[in-house]
Amino acid sequence: MLRNLSSKFNHIDFERAGWRILIIILLVMGVFFRWVNIEKKVYWFDETFTSLRVSGYSLKEVEQELKQKAAKGETISIKELHKYQHPSSEKNVTNLVNGLAAEEPQLPPLYFIMLRFWQQWLGDGVTVRRSLSVIISWLAFPCIYWLCQELFGLPLVGWVAMGLIAISPIHLLYAQEVRSYSLWTVTILFASAAMLRAMRRGTKLSWGVYACALALGLYAHALSILVAIGHGLYAIANEGFKFNKVVRNYLLASGAGILLFLPWIMAIITNFSKAAQTTNWSKDDVFSLLLFKSWILNISRAFFDLNDSFTTKNLSLYLVKAILIILVVYSLYYIVVRTEKKTWLFILTLIGVTALFLILPDLILGGKRSSAARYVIPCYLGIQIAVAYMLATKISVKLWRIALVAVISSGVISCAVISQKDVWWTKYSSFNIPDVAKIINQADQPLLISYGLLPLDLSYLLSPKVKFQLADSQNIVTTEGKRVNKFFVNSLGNSFSDVFILAHNHPASDLVEDLLAKQKTYRLKETYTWKYQSDPVFYSSIRLWKLVKGVN
Repeated sequence: MLRNLSSKFNHIDFERAGWRILIIILLVMGVFFRWVNIEKKVYWFDETFTSLRVSGYSLKEVEQELKQKAAKGETISIKELHKYQHPSSEKNVTNLVNGLAAEEPQLPPLYFIMLRFWQQWLGDGVTVRRSLSVIISWLAFPCIYWLCQELFGLPLVGWVAMGLIAISPIHLLYAQEVRSYSLWTVTILFASAAMLRAMRRGTKLSWGVYACALALGLYAHALSILVAIGHGLYAIANEGFKFNKVVRNYLLASGAGILLFLPWIMAIITNFSKAAQTTNWSKDDVFSLLLFKSWILNISRAFFDLNDSFTTKNLSLYLVKAILIILVVYSLYYIVVRTEKKTWLFILTLIGVTALFLILPDLILGGKRSSAARYVIPCYLGIQIAVAYMLATKISVKLWRIALVAVISSGVISCAVISQKDVWWTKYSSFNIPDVAKIINQADQPLLISYGLLPLDLSYLLSPKVKFQLADSQNIVTTEGKRVNKFFVNSLGNSFSDVFILAHNHPASDLVEDLLAKQKTYRLKETYTWKYQSDPVFYSSIRLWKLVKGVN
């Protein structure tokens, strides 16, 4: 069937039609959008924890030092806080790996190690940190082209797929983050193409390449295990569930890849309780209808994203989402009926395994794992390849040429809007941080007391005059049903014009009352509240209390 399709395209002059030039323009735009204003984007909470890991310090070490200062009534400056945001000469890669293994074992170390060497080589700064993800994201273009060639053998499909991910808003957003998602994207595509090539050629070298690619994927992101499971199901099903040479070679290669990942598997097992605690947010129970809305929203964000979260009253945006969902569903149907089993089965396993492993626990046990867009990158890639195939093979039909232009336009518009904004839904927990910083920076000599989370994201936007104290659960004792902070007593004096108490997704009203009771020189002037909903199930809440000198 693919040979027939190939001959059908012989009459289409790809060069003359201008499609190759259009895709090249899209690739250039994709590269441009990944760079533009990269230094101005809010350095959000997750990115600051990447930098903490890269520094070599553990979270336990940081909190212990800050607690000791707080207990003595001492404050810390932004410069002192940023000590934990740069590669430390006192720490090395071993400290980095040990910190991850002990505190966040669900995050394999490959990206963090790469970033540490990258910063030591090129210097520090937000632009340098993000540039690694940007450059890695470029590798997705040749990788998806290679994968499409292995699947379809039609160059036009590969070109269209490259164009779609170049101006895909979801790939743009993750390409600009100091996180491992662009690396994971590349390893998914590379390992998938390597497996198909190994199955086709059957050489020891090709299977060895796949084993190494799988290991790289696992060290990039732990959820690569779901991609590996999908590969296994595909290999076995494609061979008719027979234990033949192809299946045997696959099992040997995948076994070798997993064996290379064994050291980190042991780290995950050893510190599994810590991994479960760190990802406990994913078990928050939500209504099934809200989950369904988040799935629809996330699928549409692969092609169109104006930062809405199903809260907008603009009906035209819902219409665009509906059209995109119909396009995706039709593309999946089209690829099943128009391609051979070995082609459509791969696409469906790439999408289906990850989706089912996340969706089923949410529906059965409760949770919102499947609503996290960063977890379903394999699904995005499978969907975009299916859409690319459908649009490429129908390019001779005027209606579908219009559809292709519309899909491209929606991506370009989305990327253009994103490029001019300093925050987007992916930074949901730090979405309102610029507003918080603006209020604090207006004070002459402010002290910021943070409860719950380290204010690392906020520190990038604050003036050097701001001083910090940390108030977390270890500093809190219960007195007559109220939480009292032990270091509030005689810790403030009269040296600050304003005292701000920040609570991020944590209650802190009792702490404010206790401070006012013990510090007679300060009174509560204003309370600020920010709430942001990034999608139907994810939200962030920030409260800020402003205390000024004066008698109540």
